[in-house]
Parts: sequence; structure tokens; C-alpha cells
Amino acid sequence: MGRFRYESIMHLAAITVYPLKSFTGQPVKQARVLPSGALEHDRRFALFDADGRVWNAKRTPLVHRWRTWLSMEHRVLTLCEGEIVSGTLGSVPDTEHAWHLDREREALQAWFAERFGGPVRLDENAGVGFPDDLDSPGPTIVSTASLREVTRWFPGLTRDEVRQRFRANLEIDGVPAFWEDRLCRADGTLQPIRIGTVTFGGVNPCQRCAVPTRDPHSGDVLPGFQKTFAERRAATLPTWAAPQVFNHYYRFTVNTQLIAGAGELISVGDAVELMEFSAS
Repeated sequence: MGRFRYESIMHLAAITVYPLKSFTGQPVKQARVLPSGALEHDRRFALFDADGRVWNAKRTPLVHRWRTWLSMEHRVLTLCEGEIVSGTLGSVPDTEHAWHLDREREALQAWFAERFGGPVRLDENAGVGFPDDLDSPGPTIVSTASLREVTRWFPGLTRDEVRQRFRANLEIDGVPAFWEDRLCRADGTLQPIRIGTVTFGGVNPCQRCAVPTRDPHSGDVLPGFQKTFAERRAATLPTWAAPQVFNHYYRFTVNTQLIAGAGELISVGDAVELMEFSAS
């Protein structure tokens, strides 16, 4: 029988959930892991049109105009243009609009419909949310060092802007740039990673869309972003990365599935252990 050994100890530096799909991320100190593998409240709500197509930033850059903040305790969505006040899930920023998600849902839908130019329906899925990758609905993972390195590729961008462009859930510190590529195995099997008392399995490097090319606040496209990113990503691919998992190099952050720990909490500061399987 095989056995697991631990390679090193790192720590979870940040957790971000995105309660309304494609809109503003909210930093939290801890998050419960659902049986599906998703973090509680992450992509819990989404806006759809009459044909069931999601209204997101891939579809319209209008999404970048608004900052949203969702209080799950009070089920109130607040929205403003410009920066939101930083805080934790449940805090309320300076606001231009606010709706109760149950009592004022029709008004909220009508407000977005007027601006999108088409019907809008707000849906909720508390069990798995509305992830892009239904096969791997666990949190996406990136390292602080990777964000720092990508920031170097684009003079004028800050690390927080890069963080907002790529929208990862979990940020791990105490490791080198692109350490998260270790989580993607050439044979397609899950690479276990333990965070606190929860074990996720790394699946593949996330294929990126048009969203990271845009300013997260204005929606303006940074010319050449995708080409520059892919070239630098290929040039800096670490020796521990499996080239087989890259059909192109516009991939960044890692998708995951839950292996064990449903219902458990993960918290900022938790130890992180990369578990390598050995046949001996």
C-alpha cells in the first residue's frame, strides 16, 4: 500500500469569496467548505437572462463598473460605483443602491435589466454555487509569490489589481512563484493539498478568459495583456510543472476538488501541507 508524506509547511494568507458571480470579491477570515467542495457563499448568487445564460464580465464589461457587497446575515446586496469600503463578509460599504434579496428581488432584477438591456433573473444555489467548472467546484488556489511575479510583468499594475483580475479564492504564502503548479499532475490524478483540516485535490491550471485583460474597475482592456502573459508564463514555467497540463500558457491559478473535510472551516493562517504520494 502507498503512503503519503508531507513535503513542507506553508500557510493560508487570504481567503476571498465572490457571493455574486462575476462581481466583487469579499475577503473573509474563515470559510466553511461545503460537501460539494465549494466555499460557503462563493458564487452563491448569479444573474441570468431569459434563456438561462449568465450575465457576467465575460459577456459584458458593464459588470466592471459596479462594486457589490453582500451581507449574508441580512441578505442585503449593496452596490456602488467606484471603490468599496474594505472589511469582512457582512460589512456594508458606502452605497448608492441596496436591495433585500428576498423582499426586493424584483426591484433588483429590474435595475440590472435596465442597464444590461435585457431580462435579468437572480438565482441562488447554496449547495455548490455557480462555478465555471462544474467538475471542479472547489476553491481556486494561487500563491502570493505568483501574484508578485505577474505584477512585475505589467508595469503600472499593482499586486491588488492583478489579484482582482484573476479572482482566486485561496492565496498561499511562504512558497515560491508558481508553486501552485505542483498541484497539477501529468497523469490527471488529484494532487492532495491539506489546508487546516481540509484536503483538496489539485486538478489543472485554470484556463483564463477575457476578464483578466480588463481593468477590474473600468473594464478597459490592457493591449497585449494575453500575449505578454502567455509568453512570460512559458518562459518562467518552473521545473516542477508538468508541461502536459498546458495546452497553452494563458493559464493561471489552480482548480480543485474536495477530497476530505466537508463541513470543516478553513481560516487565514492555517498551515498548508502538500501531500506527495509514494508507492514505497
